[in-house]
Amino acid sequence: MHFADEAHINVKAGDGGNGSASFLREKYITKGGPDGGNGGDGGSIIMQADENVNTLVNFMSKKHYRGDFGKQGLGQNKYGAAGEDVILKVPVGTIVKDFKTNDLIADFTQSGQQIIVARGGMGGKGNANFTSSKRQAPDFAELGEPGEERELKMELKLIADIAIIGYPSVGKSTLISRISNAKPKIADYPFTTLVPNLGVVKVDETDFVVADIPGLIEGAHEGKGLGIAFLKHIERANILVHLLDLTHEDLKGEFRKINEELASFSPKLAEKEQIVVFNKVDATISEIVDEAKKEFSKYKPLFISSVSGEGLDPFLYRLKDEVLEHRRQARRSENTPQPKETFKVFRPHDQISDTRNYSVEKLEEGFRVSGKRIEQLAVMTDMSKKGGIYRMHDILTKIGAYREMNKLGGKDGDKIFIGVREFSYMDLS
Repeated sequence: MHFADEAHINVKAGDGGNGSASFLREKYITKGGPDGGNGGDGGSIIMQADENVNTLVNFMSKKHYRGDFGKQGLGQNKYGAAGEDVILKVPVGTIVKDFKTNDLIADFTQSGQQIIVARGGMGGKGNANFTSSKRQAPDFAELGEPGEERELKMELKLIADIAIIGYPSVGKSTLISRISNAKPKIADYPFTTLVPNLGVVKVDETDFVVADIPGLIEGAHEGKGLGIAFLKHIERANILVHLLDLTHEDLKGEFRKINEELASFSPKLAEKEQIVVFNKVDATISEIVDEAKKEFSKYKPLFISSVSGEGLDPFLYRLKDEVLEHRRQARRSENTPQPKETFKVFRPHDQISDTRNYSVEKLEEGFRVSGKRIEQLAVMTDMSKKGGIYRMHDILTKIGAYREMNKLGGKDGDKIFIGVREFSYMDLS
């Protein structure tokens, strides 16, 4: 399957069903009262992390996703059916952001995690809901609320305990194939690995995930080679294995350049713990091995051969010890109060704000009334019915909006804009 780690999609939740403006009509009942039922809620667009999905490729071919509409209410107080939700399965490690604002919507770190990225519209109320002592035969019902719509950008950052980094062709793919269940493509030329490879390693009773990151070169953070596409996959790893090839001439230079690339891409990457490992110990002479030990002594380097297996046992047990230590630290941090999130997390409106939470702005041609709840009421009101128009005027009066418009010089005929709705000011005093 083709690997894709970025996608741009459009999601539109289902509109709510309209309420019914119905009156009871039965034999021997000449003037039955209003009995219109409510419309059903529209279906939402839900994203769910799934451990069996490992790429965003499905979102490359299909860009638009739509939720089911809620069904219209019927007479005899029959409710319309709710629209079905649409569940989009994404890989664990997917980050979702609003395409226009870049606000973080979701960061999927566990399989099964769900979030509503576009909420279905509320179903409109039938006319049976609007009876009162003054309004005994309402001729209107609410329209269904439009479902939320937004553009999303998705980015996959692989979640691995350990990431193997290094120059092209230093033996990363051979190493991960030797120590895990991964089966990467292996060849003797640069950039053999064109996508990250994930493998599960088992040491005694400890399992952990290792990622083989495509080779980095100088200038990777600027788009050279393949690095710019895959540097982000290193960010989630707790430990970096920096693999060096003993048959290369400038080991210190390669080591320095790779670390400069990490720091240029993200300062956090430069701070990550690194285990320095020299590969192909079986393909060089002892003097070169001794020189590497001396030059990199402060890193306590390991020496292995991915082909012959030399040094792999000490290497694997070192990985196991580091992974277990990080997991112990993670458990301790879970029991420690954490600072409040510094980024804005998008959470769809589970509850509509209070009707009185609004503002009135004087315009050249009239007024604009803004507020989440009042805009929702306006878009759900059927302005084609006289009763619906009077309902909006009644609401504006009760919440004090007309009083504010009067203070600003409002008069009959001024336009009132609420969300996408437009109607005329009426002096009801």
